[in-house]
Amino acid sequence: MAIDRVGVIGAGTMGNGIAHVFARSGCDVILCDVEQRLLDRGIETIAKNLDREVARNKIASDDKSATLRRITTVLERARLADCDLVVEAATERFEIKADIFRDLDRVMKPDVILASNTSSISITKIGALTKRPDKVIGMHFFNPVPVMKLVEVIRGLATSQTTFETVRDLALKLEKTPVEVNDAPGFVSNRVLMPLLNEAMFAVMEGVATPQAVDEVFKLGMAHPMGPLTLADFIGLDVCLDIMRVLQDGLGDPKYRPCPLLIKMVDAGWLGRKSGRGFYTY
Repeated sequence: MAIDRVGVIGAGTMGNGIAHVFARSGCDVILCDVEQRLLDRGIETIAKNLDREVARNKIASDDKSATLRRITTVLERARLADCDLVVEAATERFEIKADIFRDLDRVMKPDVILASNTSSISITKIGALTKRPDKVIGMHFFNPVPVMKLVEVIRGLATSQTTFETVRDLALKLEKTPVEVNDAPGFVSNRVLMPLLNEAMFAVMEGVATPQAVDEVFKLGMAHPMGPLTLADFIGLDVCLDIMRVLQDGLGDPKYRPCPLLIKMVDAGWLGRKSGRGFYTY
């Protein structure tokens, strides 16, 4: 099945990045969110990111205009009905994703693949909410989407080989590198990464070192491009907390217990870069 028209649900950081790369690759994109201001902000971000690509000679100025023309914004999920594939990029909460997938299953044609950009939630569990579990798959992009090459392609228990191959080939069309992963809490990336970030937070909470010192150790000693606490702020501390809770609930191991300092910071509204304050002030 040719994938020419793609729906993206969620115009936030991940959603607008996903819309960007699909449109840049030549697909028509329908970008959907619950408020027009969120859609407008998403389009503004895409335009700025395209400007950066023009400035770096990665694309021509005409390519920017063509990419933006391929993106249509909508508020109603029913407007996605003619898409060949839909990627959900909503908040990392199962209840929100469940509502979206039930609705998409009702709205979309039976042969349409429904993909989730979830970074931790079970694809098997999401697929079971639909009448097409064989056509539900994880397509986990990484931030910033236009730059990062990896896409984790996650099979649910019922995901068909045809669905997997279609999404794998689509990722290659986007000039990404697809890596096949089976369904498990956190998949590979966040099952390994989030406990690292969480342990860095424990080190700060227990007075082992300051955030700056923890980050310097990883940048200078492990050659990480950014330290774990800077990365946590970049991801969003609320997102980190949601993922740690998925790991804790799904794997049942106390080593995945979220750091109490992380919980306090999220309760205070200190969500990292997007709120202006996290382990650092922005």
